[in-house]
Amino acid sequence: MATSPPTSHLDGFSGHIGHLSTSQVESFEAFKEDLSKAGLYTPATDLAKASHDDSTILRFLRARGFSLAPAHKQFSDAENWRKQHDVLNLYNTFDPVEFEDAKRFYPRWTGRRDKNGLPLYVYRLASLAPIQKELDVVPADRRYQRIVALYEFMARFTFPLCSHLPHPSPNTPISSTTTIIDLQNVSLSSIWYLRSHLQEASRLATANYPETLNTIAVVNSPSFFPTIWGWIKGWFDEGTRSKIHVLGKDPGPTLRDLVHADDLPKSYGGELPWTFEDEPQLDHDAKAVLKEMPKGPVVFVDAVVSKPVS
Repeated sequence: MATSPPTSHLDGFSGHIGHLSTSQVESFEAFKEDLSKAGLYTPATDLAKASHDDSTILRFLRARGFSLAPAHKQFSDAENWRKQHDVLNLYNTFDPVEFEDAKRFYPRWTGRRDKNGLPLYVYRLASLAPIQKELDVVPADRRYQRIVALYEFMARFTFPLCSHLPHPSPNTPISSTTTIIDLQNVSLSSIWYLRSHLQEASRLATANYPETLNTIAVVNSPSFFPTIWGWIKGWFDEGTRSKIHVLGKDPGPTLRDLVHADDLPKSYGGELPWTFEDEPQLDHDAKAVLKEMPKGPVVFVDAVVSKPVS
């Protein structure tokens, strides 16, 4: 279990576009050629964009330590998974009301970003207890589809938006999050009750949306957290486990090293009047682009918000 202070503000873009070593650039180009030969990737032409953007391809390569064969397998498996679940059509046709309702059960974007420009998410598990019965009545297949839709929203709206907004490395697309997991007032029994729900989401992300977690800060951890960690550490690969940092009862000093005080919720030592039940509270730059937070499944392409199309 990682407990040292996170250092994402120092090395968060290592292995990303604009921050690649010579050998990583060579691996990246070889990987794209390998995927193209396998029919898994179509490069850009004068008439059409590439089938996958560079930051997405790099996520799979980073997840496997820039080793081509394992990265190829994970990318291929993820593409097959997307076809099996008809992911594009699922997102394009997802009911907007249900989509907004589903956000209450999963990590929520605060509308703010960390010092590197990564979107800041919060997951307060105690907030799930009063609405747990609502989740229980949703069929398992539909719960899974909700998770997929929310990850697609992150990949197709939140990341492109944050890439467009000013950040310290403007030529580097944003492709991961900083996430606060709040365990305040969570009992051992409630964690046990939620385990399948949490496990399903984490395994889906690890396999099909790799390297979308940059830093995970666990705050307000109870005395029985080592027991919880024994349950959940197997849900993540080694790379993800190394990004999980357990902070003390006063996480503010460490979190303010990652997030400007006016972008950090008051509950965690900042100045932002935002709670888990709130809608995203957009910062000045995001408001200038969006005016207000859009509802339902949307995409952000070339600085334009639109309904998704296949």
